[in-house]
Amino acid sequence: MKKGIMILTALTILLVSITACGGDNGEGGGNNSGIDGTGFIGISMPTQHSPRWINDGNNLVDQLEILGFQTILRYADDVVADQVAQINEMIDQRVDILVVAAIDGSALGGVLARADREGITVIAYDRLIMDTPNVNYYTTFDNFAVGVMQANSLLMGLGINGGTAGPFNIELFGGSMDDNNAFIFYDGAMSVLGPLVDNGTLVVRSGQIGMDVVSSLGWSGERARNRMSELLAQYYTDVHIDAVLSPYDGISLGIIEALRDAGYGTPYRPWPIVSGQDATIPSVQSIIDSEQFATVFKDTRELAAATVRMIQAIVAGDPVPVNDTTTYSNNIKTVPAYLLGIVHVDIHNWHAALIETGYYSENDFNLQ
Repeated sequence: MKKGIMILTALTILLVSITACGGDNGEGGGNNSGIDGTGFIGISMPTQHSPRWINDGNNLVDQLEILGFQTILRYADDVVADQVAQINEMIDQRVDILVVAAIDGSALGGVLARADREGITVIAYDRLIMDTPNVNYYTTFDNFAVGVMQANSLLMGLGINGGTAGPFNIELFGGSMDDNNAFIFYDGAMSVLGPLVDNGTLVVRSGQIGMDVVSSLGWSGERARNRMSELLAQYYTDVHIDAVLSPYDGISLGIIEALRDAGYGTPYRPWPIVSGQDATIPSVQSIIDSEQFATVFKDTRELAAATVRMIQAIVAGDPVPVNDTTTYSNNIKTVPAYLLGIVHVDIHNWHAALIETGYYSENDFNLQ
């Protein structure tokens, strides 16, 4: 750990004062009740608009506080300036370690330079923080493998892996251009789909290929819905679209809304094969209802656990657990990372993957 905890009495008085002044600010969790000498951890999450990030924040707080760590959790609701201000607040409150899931991976250089001057260790959480030397570690899932799995789910749904020849009409969607992961997901998917586009098995009728034209700023489902509607009106008035690459469940649901508006989801116009990511409750319900074909499940409990193990090692001065030291360059440095595995979820295994593991309850879904 770069900066030890000093003058515990004074720090405790400071934290009690912050609590008395309403340190939560209505923005999320954090038990500001004092320190037992283990460490004070600042957690900066990008938004509460997605259940996924709420779960991430809660998992981190729960696992850290069980171990005796003090935490402060903030959500920036997709406003970069707010995330910078919240991180500055955490530095003012003398956190020892920052865990940051960035809204814009290239917008935090200044505030993280300040964190470095204060001796604060920074862990990038799921989204790599770009263009700064002041990020120490990275915890995430195997993001290239996510894209590969999404592409393979399309091939599975189309029957290509079983020998069906095609050609099939497909359109491509990407994530937000300000999130480095979006490029990795797309590259992973295109490592599978690209050769099939080249040989004519898959046909992108719009010709829209590449993150510069297929991205959805802010991972917006509404933007994806609008773009899908435009694609259907322009290129699919007299032909069927067979598959849609979607990198995220929120985008998938927007795509499905546009397809429904265009008359898909009937025996005469069956749903295309649509991929996804994050196994959100609405998208799992959509899979149960035979709309979305599949999603990629990333168990955020395990991501939190891996991050907590890193924090424990940093505090103890032990070797920090990483399993990838070559892949994740942020344009300034290669950030040591710990990568976790992923699970393909479809109609056949959703119950085993999500209910039997305790991630969700059956009560979260309409099974009628």
